[in-house]
Amino acid sequence: MNKKGILVKNIFDPYFEAPIEIWESFAEYLEPKSFKKNELIKDTNQKEKYLSIITKGSAGIFLWKENSTICLDICNEYEFFGDYMSFLTQKPTELFTQAIEYTELLSITYSDLNELYKSSTIGLNIGRIASESLFIHKQTQQIDLLMLTAEERYLNLLERQPEIVQRTPQKHIASYLGITPESYSRIRKKITL
Repeated sequence: MNKKGILVKNIFDPYFEAPIEIWESFAEYLEPKSFKKNELIKDTNQKEKYLSIITKGSAGIFLWKENSTICLDICNEYEFFGDYMSFLTQKPTELFTQAIEYTELLSITYSDLNELYKSSTIGLNIGRIASESLFIHKQTQQIDLLMLTAEERYLNLLERQPEIVQRTPQKHIASYLGITPESYSRIRKKITL
């Protein structure tokens, strides 16, 4: 058994179980990549070449607006990561992706993923899981922004990702929550009292 195959099996087993040979075959398509803290992964107006799974570290999806950075998403270990809209359309977007801390990814190209879809039902299941996971994550975030107070959004984030405060710059967390850094500091101070 190879290490990459075991890692992929452990990531996907909660969704559906398959023999290790299937995961080892899938792992052959995955390219390991690593990025230093704050290193750009994909720049603005570039096409997303990979759909990735974070195996170590964290990374964010960002947008430049009016000379400031807006954090659209923060992803950690065992989450799918990338500019998914660009990946699906194979067109550039205004989004850029960046490592928040030292980050390791397992990445698959668009063409390899489509080849995997054609070659087996497991490939289709992998694609379905990635799509569903990314959709649910984004939809939950949008509903939270519309329905919850900033404090409730922060508490939800802490519940889902308790280590986020230690791992992510405050400006990114504030932006992700849709609030100013000052509001974020007040909420954080209130909750830790």
